[in-house]
Amino acid sequence: MNVLLVGSGGREHALAWKLAQSRKLTRLFAAPGSPGIGEYADCVPIAADDHAGLLRFCAESRIAFAVIGPEAPLAAGLADALWAAGVPVFGPKQAAARLESSKAFAKDFMARHGVPAARSAVFTDPAEALKALPAFGLPVVVKADGLAAGKGVRVCATAAEADAAVADFMEGDALGGAGKTLLLEEFLVGRETTLMGFCDGISFLALPPSSDHKRLLDDDKGPNTGGMGVIAPTPEVTPEVLERIRREVTDKVLLGLQADKLDYRGILYCGIILTAAGPKVLEFNVRFGDPETQAVLPLLGSDLLDLMDATVRGNLSRRRLRWSGASVTVVLASEGYPGAPRSGRTISGLETETPPDVFLFHAGIKSEQGVWKTAGGRVLGVTAAGGSVAEARDKAYAAARSIRFDGMHYRKDIGATAVRVP
Repeated sequence: MNVLLVGSGGREHALAWKLAQSRKLTRLFAAPGSPGIGEYADCVPIAADDHAGLLRFCAESRIAFAVIGPEAPLAAGLADALWAAGVPVFGPKQAAARLESSKAFAKDFMARHGVPAARSAVFTDPAEALKALPAFGLPVVVKADGLAAGKGVRVCATAAEADAAVADFMEGDALGGAGKTLLLEEFLVGRETTLMGFCDGISFLALPPSSDHKRLLDDDKGPNTGGMGVIAPTPEVTPEVLERIRREVTDKVLLGLQADKLDYRGILYCGIILTAAGPKVLEFNVRFGDPETQAVLPLLGSDLLDLMDATVRGNLSRRRLRWSGASVTVVLASEGYPGAPRSGRTISGLETETPPDVFLFHAGIKSEQGVWKTAGGRVLGVTAAGGSVAEARDKAYAAARSIRFDGMHYRKDIGATAVRVP
């Protein structure tokens, strides 16, 4: 079948690489794609928010299946428009996408359907939010309700930090309209993990659990980012823990989707913290995580397009997912990231041949007259697979050290805890 992949980042590069291996694929297109994605797909210069342009292209190119990578087009209803034009879509419709596009909606959904989560409250008035802060203790989590590209959550250790976060989100221009509604949330202690899975609204087929490293600097210091690296699988998620997550989280989510008549056909991303009282949901995403996808897909032995097709058709219960090994992704970032990243720096080392179990997924890279240059905050996801996290970690860092650009920085401790490295 002819497939359209919407997006242009490191997540979409990993998706294109895996989709290109499918026995069901006739031709893969990407809009707008990137030079890296162009190795596996025909890139077309149509922006992810150009619904009319995407619909025209689907009709002209006889697209039989669409995969939406980023969250913003899902929140804007691109899946609805494609379905209305007769194109099956891997990615939920706008109503179900509110599980990510509105944290207040997600909290209400969890409360009504008994999904365990942190105690929280929603505010539209900054004065009321400031008044309520002491009741949550310290540290406290301040979250913007809307989509904020990974910048809408602050863990505040002091009252001054919490006051500043409320002001920045609700009264400043830090997040635009995404922060005008705000959530205060109790801080939970435990190991964080991401469980992504294929979801057709009736069944949930879990991918390997992973652990993103959100903070900019080693030892989980510095500001939150979109993600500086990932390990998969998460060592703490044993079969017993996974079974408990199924009973207490994903089964209840499925029942809630059915009760609320939400049409969900895509990836469901559950950000979970393993507390002493059991798993609790920190957030939902309605698409593949970035950079988690870059670590998880190299472990997948199943045909990705076949799984996506089964999800859209509601046939997930007939599928089994195969995966093996472990992986580590190290993100190479630009100078100034996450605040004001510098672009246009020449990159060297991308031409070097890598082993078959090492992958360079382009996140913010452009090609100018045959020269690779930086074009964003997160530039590259260096992923390696191996028989263990320790083996994958060694390979990933060896590959990362072979790449250079001015101002490049990356964390040196991705996966260190998992392999007990000081």
